[in-house]
Amino acid sequence: MAAGRSALLWLVVLVAVGSGGAYIADQLVLAPGREMQRQLAQREAQIRALTERAQALEAAVRLLRHTERRARIVVLDQGPGTDGHLVTRIRFSELDSSGDPVGEPREFTVTGDEVYVDTLVIKFEDEFVTAGDALKGRSLLLFRRIFGDRHRPVDAHVLDREGQMPHAYAAEKAPSAFERELWQQFWNLANDPAEAKRRGVRALHGEAVSTKLRKDGIYAVTFRSTGELAIQPSP
Repeated sequence: MAAGRSALLWLVVLVAVGSGGAYIADQLVLAPGREMQRQLAQREAQIRALTERAQALEAAVRLLRHTERRARIVVLDQGPGTDGHLVTRIRFSELDSSGDPVGEPREFTVTGDEVYVDTLVIKFEDEFVTAGDALKGRSLLLFRRIFGDRHRPVDAHVLDREGQMPHAYAAEKAPSAFERELWQQFWNLANDPAEAKRRGVRALHGEAVSTKLRKDGIYAVTFRSTGELAIQPSP
């Protein structure tokens, strides 16, 4: 009986020693390995997040630098008209990304020395732009009309026709049904924010830029893919 109790006691001691050894081994060898793996996984996740952020910033910078539509205004002549007001004769040319004309240049006479370029703009939700989405990765612009400061806008010279795909976009590639419908439904969507949002559109509105023209001057009209419209003297 005493021998049995002694054997049992030794068994308990051996199990305890074995358990203690396993615990010590786990704490000294395995636990540091698990912690290292956890730290490596955490660092990899941080690197992925930083890489994705860097790529998004790179895309944003690229978009900021990218000019989506451009045109050139050349002042051909400027002088007093028959009514005493200044009259300016200009040539308006749309340009492609290489600076070559798109379509035929057009000549207009405007009253005054300040010219307005009136446009219609479609801007998509930011996530489509930064992701470079094939259909929604850029803002769109229609050169609507051009007029002088002594013109009434209703009497302005028409550039692109409202409701139709702008000529420059159609010249790039066959327009998609999605793009054609956006231009056809422009003012309906402009007054229906819920439907516009459903299509990924952030804003639809008119926008104009103007500048004072100088005789023999040349001016660049630029529209960046992120939606900034500008007019300034061209070197």
